[in-house]
Amino acid sequence: MEETTFTPLNPLRTPILFLVFNRLDTTMKVFKAIRQAKPPKLYVAADGARESRGGEAEKVKAVRDYILSNIDWECEVNTLFREQNFGCKMAVSGAIDWFFANEEMGIILEDDCLPSQSFFWFCEELLERYKDDMRVWHIAGNNFHFGWKRDENYSYYFSYYGSIWGWASWKSRWDHYTVDMQGYEEIKSKNYLWDIFGNQSEASFRISNFDEIINGLNTWDFQWAYTRFINSALSIVPNVNLVKNLGFGEDATHTHSKNDRRANMGIFNISLPLKNPKFLIRDKKSDDKFFNEFIKYESSFIKKIAKKVLKK
Repeated sequence: MEETTFTPLNPLRTPILFLVFNRLDTTMKVFKAIRQAKPPKLYVAADGARESRGGEAEKVKAVRDYILSNIDWECEVNTLFREQNFGCKMAVSGAIDWFFANEEMGIILEDDCLPSQSFFWFCEELLERYKDDMRVWHIAGNNFHFGWKRDENYSYYFSYYGSIWGWASWKSRWDHYTVDMQGYEEIKSKNYLWDIFGNQSEASFRISNFDEIINGLNTWDFQWAYTRFINSALSIVPNVNLVKNLGFGEDATHTHSKNDRRANMGIFNISLPLKNPKFLIRDKKSDDKFFNEFIKYESSFIKKIAKKVLKK
């Protein structure tokens, strides 16, 4: 971890949703960061154990007990502890629905997404700044450029992308989310995604993601990306990486390979107050760099591995 010293300008005012399940080790690390930030409201959502996994009920209980027994600051605590297992798709999307049914804006962290301390205040400042600007729907904690910056003058840029490994948003934006991606067949059949990205390569990549949802992939996040795309919504991406995913490994749901470049990212603090752009324009150069050097690379790598497996 490459976090530098950070001193907040004010006590945190923003509520946090903490999504947890059965991994006590990563939960403890992320909770330590939340505990240090001392949010005034903490929402904790946990899916139920899977009956087919022996010993998982005990792990789920240990995670819940640890969090509730270590909230030692003045804080309103709300819990959504499932008795049954809903799976990633419905458990996470349902928890975010619950969060935004109670809050107009907030920060969302999963149990394997470790933030720097400035992440919380970065989100808070921008949630307030852009709350009435419906061009901006998502505030990301990740920057995958590994130190490269197009513009040193500002603290962040506007993007069509936006990681969900530590993020923030508003109820007014999340209300547009549909877990079954309403309208997708029309968007796909008329190839409207080409209009968004301007090239068939990326449109095809996105269609392959969304088709996985239609075919039953048990996740919730592609749907949030789809929601933003079809509403021409922008995300905010910090100029330094503020969150590290701790979940790479065999036990992870989606992030399996420890050799993934994202597994070894440093996390940093960002200087406050933020240096805000004087304009609101998508940074296509940064988006193209991200797609060409990361998404295209990762998707082609995965396809090569899949072909090798099929040949065996």
